[in-house]
Amino acid sequence: MADAPLMPKATAVWLVDNTSLTFDQIATFCRLHPLEVKAIADGESAQGIKGMDPITSGQLTRDELEKAQKDSNYKLRLAETKVKVPTVKRRGPRYTPVSKRQDRPNAIRWLLRNHPELKDSQIIRLVGTTKTTIESIREGSHWNAANLTPMDPVTLGLCTQIALDMEVQKANRNRPQPEVEEAAGDTLLPAAETQNAMEEEEPHRGGAVDAASVFSKFSGKASEDEEEE
Repeated sequence: MADAPLMPKATAVWLVDNTSLTFDQIATFCRLHPLEVKAIADGESAQGIKGMDPITSGQLTRDELEKAQKDSNYKLRLAETKVKVPTVKRRGPRYTPVSKRQDRPNAIRWLLRNHPELKDSQIIRLVGTTKTTIESIREGSHWNAANLTPMDPVTLGLCTQIALDMEVQKANRNRPQPEVEEAAGDTLLPAAETQNAMEEEEPHRGGAVDAASVFSKFSGKASEDEEEE
């Protein structure tokens, strides 16, 4: 079906209605069975399908069509497309070189110890391991658990520092932030306490002032100045 036209039934409908090609020629070009093409011509099939012109869509040239109409044994060929559609590469599991696969358990131990916030899926993306291996190292049931040494995966070359930082930031994004305790000196006193303090100071401020005692201080000061002279 790689060399079949786009929308083969719609193309067959247009060829049946607008050309003198045989059923076999249309069936071969559209990758359909001749009986299916005959059913289209009889109106028994593809009744709700609108015909598509393969010449307008660039799938067939007019010269090619005229050759086929003149010779009933001629087989139509698709026109070469001028647009190259890139093939989409499917994302497979991360490949780790054989020489570095033995270092993955050490890298997993380092990640579990230094970044416990990372999810298993994030560790799998970073070092290309499996969830079973991560669980065995976390629980200490790994076959080589006694000899594992935490080692930075960036130093081992299993991932880049940028990739590690991105995964750590992504993991910390949804973590609850710790509450900051307010300093005791930065808080304002309640209004009730300040009101009581002002009421207690009022009697001292509102008491009668003894004028003689006030002026006696000034007179004493003046006498001290005369003695100094």
